[in-house]
Amino acid sequence: MTLTELRYVVAVAEERHFGHAAESCHVSQPTLSLGVKKFEDELGVVLFERGRHEVLVTPAGRRIVEQARRVLAEARVLKRLASEGTDPLRGTLRLGAIYTIGPYLLPGLLPVMKERAPHLTLIVEENLTAVLTERLKSGALDVAVLSLPYDEPGIRTEPLYDEPFVVLMPASHPLASQESISIRQLEHETVLLLGKGHCFRDQILDFCPPCGKPADDDDLQHALAGGSLETIRYMVASGAGVTILPGTAACADRFPQRLLVIRRFAGEPPSRRVALAWRGGFTRAAAVTVLREAILASGLTGVRRLASSAD
Repeated sequence: MTLTELRYVVAVAEERHFGHAAESCHVSQPTLSLGVKKFEDELGVVLFERGRHEVLVTPAGRRIVEQARRVLAEARVLKRLASEGTDPLRGTLRLGAIYTIGPYLLPGLLPVMKERAPHLTLIVEENLTAVLTERLKSGALDVAVLSLPYDEPGIRTEPLYDEPFVVLMPASHPLASQESISIRQLEHETVLLLGKGHCFRDQILDFCPPCGKPADDDDLQHALAGGSLETIRYMVASGAGVTILPGTAACADRFPQRLLVIRRFAGEPPSRRVALAWRGGFTRAAAVTVLREAILASGLTGVRRLASSAD
């Protein structure tokens, strides 16, 4: 049993295809297939159902694949410890962020990190919460910035800041004449939201369920399903509807007031709590601390910073 065989097994489980798994491992398919078969023979268990078009993990194989991921993650920790020596602020820190945070956090964060940890290189990945979680658990990421609530075994979290939501609408919209908007006023509007799978969409629907009614225009619905907050901003500017944004995204507005206006919610605004997440066994606590301090010093506007639990 070797680490290479473990990588082959995990790749097949993720790709569900021997050819695609071989490509991801940069080996030939016969080499990968032989490694997986050797691994199965050594354990005396069949890990995969080989179909013509798809490969499925067997019930017996699921736990073995999950353990293989953990072993590979720990092996990566050994390599990092050897390469980084005793200084946790040297080497590479692999940072994940959800799509509705990364574009608005990173421009201010990177210069601060460069100043406070000049020998630490940030490798950044944006993705959905579910994907970031898997990559944290597998060791492919060291730390992630995401939205609470979030409860995953083996993952620690530290709240960073609370971020209120605001309404973005065309400057010509009838509601633009008001200083603030109530949630009830949005129930009869075309509210443009991100597609399913985005936690920000779910958070909006928690406080405004009618905001999730499908658009009558199929083309618009398709665009929203695959879009980003910036794409939605352009669609609002074109008059396709209104939207709800996190405060940091609203402050990144690039359109003149003659096209778009931002309005706060009346009363206590809906909001989200943003946090850092990392594996409980992550050995570079000092890097997490520096990252947290850098985020809070990065100049985010419209948020309420939270004290560390260690303060």
